[in-house]
Amino acid sequence: MLGGAQRVHAQTSDSGDLSIELVDPKVLRVCADPRNMPFSSEKGEGFENKIAELFAEKLQKKLDYAFFPQATGFVRVTLGAHRCDVIMGFPQGDDLAQGTNPYYRTAYALVVKPGSGLEDVTTLEDERLKNKHIGIIAGTPAATYMAVDGLMPNAKPYPLMIDTRVDSSAEAMINDLTSGAIDAGVLWGPMAGYYARKMTPPLHITPLVKEKGGPRLVYRIGMGVRPADQNWKRELNRLIQENQPAINKILLDYGVPLLDENDQPISVGAAAKSP
Repeated sequence: MLGGAQRVHAQTSDSGDLSIELVDPKVLRVCADPRNMPFSSEKGEGFENKIAELFAEKLQKKLDYAFFPQATGFVRVTLGAHRCDVIMGFPQGDDLAQGTNPYYRTAYALVVKPGSGLEDVTTLEDERLKNKHIGIIAGTPAATYMAVDGLMPNAKPYPLMIDTRVDSSAEAMINDLTSGAIDAGVLWGPMAGYYARKMTPPLHITPLVKEKGGPRLVYRIGMGVRPADQNWKRELNRLIQENQPAINKILLDYGVPLLDENDQPISVGAAAKSP
């Protein structure tokens, strides 16, 4: 038996009227972390901010944010509490929200210094990594491969769950790599690409697409909406499809290692083409 509000939603959600689904139909309200570069910041510096700006322009809406650190409870207190209407980066297969079609595909990556002799390492089982000090975010899928490959005794773990307003595990790892405290690092691709290109000289990154037998390291990323918001999901899918070349350019400008369905890097030229 549907309650009153649910009955209204059921009667109107198929009509194309987004006013029932959205916090404010005239405003694109985005759920975001206030300090989680390169994804988002309260200053609008991340690539998810730039994609949100693009979508707000296309929808002719004002852009507003509900900021909360992306840790335990993020979906519940933002999207789930109707403080906002979309999470700009949401992995396919996560059941905390409903995902749109993916707008990029990327992987965990190995980050090393140029001239280290490790630039052509493509898997964590490579003998050249034995006895190396490797940074790893604890609890991530890549940590499983490091354990299997015997790399954990010399590894330096960094915390997965942090308050991004005061700390950054990715930035700490990159600083340790550039100082020589560690020999290599394994990071989620967008973080690896962003921080690698900020260093002088830029660090070398290799997407880990050849690992077998454990958890996946390659993911498709879409956007997250509430399970009931079907029309809003269709609208976002349309925007993703129509603006994919512009989205690709934003991602590549931030160093995100984009991968096609065959795990091959997507070049700037290929990214400019419509799917």
